[in-house]
Amino acid sequence: MHLSSTLLAVNPLDAGSLLGAFGALGIAAVLFAETGLLVGFFLPGDSLLFTAGLLCTTGAHSGPHLDLAQVLAAAAVGALAGAQVGYIIGRRGGRTLLARSRNKRLHEGAVRAEELLNRYGHGKAVVLARFVPVVRTVLNPLAGALGVNARTFTLWQVVGGLVWTLGLVLAGYALGSSVPNVDHYLLPIVAVVVAVSLLPLAVELLRSRRQARAR
Repeated sequence: MHLSSTLLAVNPLDAGSLLGAFGALGIAAVLFAETGLLVGFFLPGDSLLFTAGLLCTTGAHSGPHLDLAQVLAAAAVGALAGAQVGYIIGRRGGRTLLARSRNKRLHEGAVRAEELLNRYGHGKAVVLARFVPVVRTVLNPLAGALGVNARTFTLWQVVGGLVWTLGLVLAGYALGSSVPNVDHYLLPIVAVVVAVSLLPLAVELLRSRRQARAR
């Protein structure tokens, strides 16, 4: 009964609610779903990672205290395992699953993911996709469906996954350690974090446009 009421009280779109209810285990589950299952495209990966890092600090916030080592491990395991499962799903019928979905955002993410793969090559696209919401959900099964080499995909999804997860968690931890009551400004900070996480893609887009004009 207690477990049922807890589940009903959790808001899956709110990072603080998820972390308060499930802690590090919730981080692994959310990142696995967001990066491995097409149904997880709406989950708050960026804000979850940053907020989790902030909650690992002592005395700088009003939320639950999390263990930094557990958070880092859970984030890495969830993101890496999710991407690999997504790739396997794609190899076994990702196009069919995507075609059955009627969600507009999911299909838009698929178009952007395929553009990344075509424009930047498999390795760079897999890394960049980690920093783009929805695209990081769709690209993994799409890579499997398009026949991206398994070794190439695994290498670069591990690189991108570790940079994304560990970078955002440690950024939250560093800010929470240096700014008292930083959780009072969490919403604008998370918005900035999401914007900054898109910078690698923006830089690549600008670079490719300049190269195209030069030609």
